[in-house]
Amino acid sequence: MGERGEDVLVGVACALLALVLIRRIVLALRDGTIPVYRKQLSREEAGPGKYAALIAANAAVMALLTVVAADLLLGLGLRGR
Repeated sequence: MGERGEDVLVGVACALLALVLIRRIVLALRDGTIPVYRKQLSREEAGPGKYAALIAANAAVMALLTVVAADLLLGLGLRGR
């Protein structure tokens, strides 16, 4: 597989992971529980601040994955060669 093929493969994987995180964030906001390791942590258990921090951390990782996917799939040139 050439270098472009690897970029496409990793870009698609990043895009799929970003979609999984988007689903996780939406469900966390809708249902009030977020999976942490093997446990479902509710908003009441964590408190509003910690719960918001967990959602923000998930959103930050999702944004990073989206940027990486866009760079690899669209060839934006954000990384040096």
